[in-house]
Amino acid sequence: MVVLSFCVFSQYTFSQEIVEAPEKYTAHNKGKFYIFWGGNRANYTKSDIRFVGKDYDFTIYDVEAHDKPKGWHIDYINPSRMTIPQTNFRMGYFISDHYNISIGFDHMKYVMYNDRRVHYSGYYPNAGSYNENPTADELTLDEDFLLFEHTDGLNYVNTEFSRVDDISKLFSKTLNTDKLQINLTEGLGGGFIYPKTNTTLLDKERYDQFHVAGFGLSAKAGLNLTFLKYFFIQAELKGGYIEMNDIRTTQSKDDHAEQHFWFLQRTIAFGGIFRI
Repeated sequence: MVVLSFCVFSQYTFSQEIVEAPEKYTAHNKGKFYIFWGGNRANYTKSDIRFVGKDYDFTIYDVEAHDKPKGWHIDYINPSRMTIPQTNFRMGYFISDHYNISIGFDHMKYVMYNDRRVHYSGYYPNAGSYNENPTADELTLDEDFLLFEHTDGLNYVNTEFSRVDDISKLFSKTLNTDKLQINLTEGLGGGFIYPKTNTTLLDKERYDQFHVAGFGLSAKAGLNLTFLKYFFIQAELKGGYIEMNDIRTTQSKDDHAEQHFWFLQRTIAFGGIFRI
């Protein structure tokens, strides 16, 4: 009887071991490394911009700006030109199943609208000789007076701390996450702004070098679709604040600009996730 019972128990246990499915690769994230590359569009709030030099100190108010998209273009994957469009790069490591730390850069572009009438205060030499048609408190942003762009670009180099949650079961209780996994991600970030600013100011020679101009803070939320275990598409919405108090504008170190504004960025990126 004892022998029979042992055989039955052994057979049951063996059957249970056969039925149990192996753990899915996507069940845990801790120890995984990821990397992605993508593109963005951005919007900016109005900004007051102050320009300071030896013989001038003036501020233009409520300046509007736009990004400079390239659309769906081969440059995004052309190694010799892939830094020209508005792009995003990030690499990170999961310190637990839900949390990861990453570093990356958001290559946005910021272009001030020209030929618009704005309020201003302060002084500058040869007023009225740059097609800006100044009055007591208004002038026109003619290109002869001022061209102001962070087009190479508005580079936000940052570190992010993010959380990821698998929400696949909300869509299907039988979904095989090793084939398709749906994740929700949120994060906070901060870093420095490293632009190459294209500025033509009062007929002065522009400064054409990268320069640490200030800092940025941001928060994001996104949806991640991971397929075939290792590959993913991620869409993000990121908002943040940029403070630039040392924008180089001309070859003279005495000349600089200051501004701050909020931004909203939409990103689509493609990447891979692998266990180290």
